[in-house]
Amino acid sequence: MGLALSWPMSLIHQIALTLIHNVGHVTAKSLLAEFGTPEAVFSASREQLLGIEGIGTVTADRILHTDALARAEEQLKFLKKHHIEVLFYTAERYPQRLKSCYDAPVLLYYRGTADLNHPRIVSIVGTRMASPYGLMICEQLAETLQHYNVLVVSGLAYGIDVAAHRQSLQFDIPTVGILGHGLDRLYPSVHTQIAGKMLKNGGLLTEFPPYTNVDKENFPRRNRIIAGIADVTIVVEAALKGGALITAEIANSYNRDVFAFPGRTTDRYSEGCNFLIKTNRAGLLSHARDLVYYMGWEAAASAGDGQQTTLAIALSAPETAIMAILRLGPLRIDELAVKAGIQQSKLPIHLLNLEIKGMIMTRPGNVYQAV
Repeated sequence: MGLALSWPMSLIHQIALTLIHNVGHVTAKSLLAEFGTPEAVFSASREQLLGIEGIGTVTADRILHTDALARAEEQLKFLKKHHIEVLFYTAERYPQRLKSCYDAPVLLYYRGTADLNHPRIVSIVGTRMASPYGLMICEQLAETLQHYNVLVVSGLAYGIDVAAHRQSLQFDIPTVGILGHGLDRLYPSVHTQIAGKMLKNGGLLTEFPPYTNVDKENFPRRNRIIAGIADVTIVVEAALKGGALITAEIANSYNRDVFAFPGRTTDRYSEGCNFLIKTNRAGLLSHARDLVYYMGWEAAASAGDGQQTTLAIALSAPETAIMAILRLGPLRIDELAVKAGIQQSKLPIHLLNLEIKGMIMTRPGNVYQAV
């Protein structure tokens, strides 16, 4: 293929695995599970490829005859020039909350300073046609969340998205934009200035390689990253159809917490929020402080200050399940929520009770372990 020896071969193969025509993330993970590394995938024989469930002759031939390695080498020149980080699925810096989602991207491209495994991550989504009411809520959220060590994620689109980013920067909250295209451009271009500020306190993240067109089908795909990377998704304003409700539905499918701010029944861009609340797809928020309460962040802060809570003599059913899991090894709160099948907003009170009882302890990075 004429690969330049100056490039790390493993990185070239990681990128190339995502560039094979019609080999999606689920298939790529099946290949990795079978062969162990991307290098081994490209070294596999036709017989070995056909031995994997779901890999037919067409897919096997595409892998064997692809030019993805050469294209990956060309990509690396751009990535190095623009200081873009490549986060492969197995990397420690890959967002671990997202990794627990079955359809998580095998590879991400990232520019920025924020930790994508921040202890608390909040996604804020909504309509592109934000009203003064929606903009006020974004400001209220940022003003409240600045005290709780959070990272705010959104899609850098018009309306609620960019308002969430702008208010986060205003209150010195790190904020990451999830893009529906490559990092060689910015859409919409009018947000270039705020994106530059986000690179200094936050970042830009995408699954799409450089030179990917801004196609409308990319944006529903990026919504799963917005939902999967966060502990909780908040819908500020939304119509009955649109990206915000798609993101909320995806977050629910990942067993993540979803909340929405209600609006007047006559407001078109509150119909989606009201629907989510009415159908129990989202919890109701009347103020940003409600989110802090539901997520247990105030209780966690109080526990850190040494305040005491009444001890329970016996373990509840959720506490018993949590202890059974933690006895197998320490876990982050988002991983624990997935394994225990408990919404993350419900976990802190159980964890607080167990910590008070002396059965678990907290480690840096919001990691819990059995004592």
